[in-house]
Amino acid sequence: MSEESKVAVVMGSESDSSVMEAAVEVLEEFGVPFELCVLSAHRSPQATHDFAAKAEQRGLKVLIAGAGGAAHLAGVLASLTTLPVIGVPMPTDRMGGMDSLLSTVQMPAGVPVATMGIGKSGAQNAALLAVQILALTDEALHGALQDYRSRMAEAVRQDEERVRRSLRGRSC
Repeated sequence: MSEESKVAVVMGSESDSSVMEAAVEVLEEFGVPFELCVLSAHRSPQATHDFAAKAEQRGLKVLIAGAGGAAHLAGVLASLTTLPVIGVPMPTDRMGGMDSLLSTVQMPAGVPVATMGIGKSGAQNAALLAVQILALTDEALHGALQDYRSRMAEAVRQDEERVRRSLRGRSC
């Protein structure tokens, strides 16, 4: 990216990319510069440590971490930086992602990880939360978020209109 990245989208393995793509799409929609990394708390601990230790110096503002199973990636990153870390639990074959969710959400006091829902909707919400954090100091991004919310509300209004017509009901 030509601009300095503000957000890092970090995943534990290549297999997480199909879920984390939802985060990338949101960041692209809002024009937020980001970078992608594959790091593992267990399989590449030194690289994970080095990344987190230098993240703030490199201008990153928010880290989004997606991992499955033991899902320690977000917690390890949070333990090594004071930047906001948003965890995205990955769906798993073993427990449908509940193992990932519990591993991500059960952080000890003093090392917070904002934990989203399991899977693609969690990745999308992680990126939206990152955008909201950045919008605290970026008026243009704040306006883009307001427009996004207005478009969502309009889509719901149009859904109601279609449902009402198809079921011949009255408006609420």
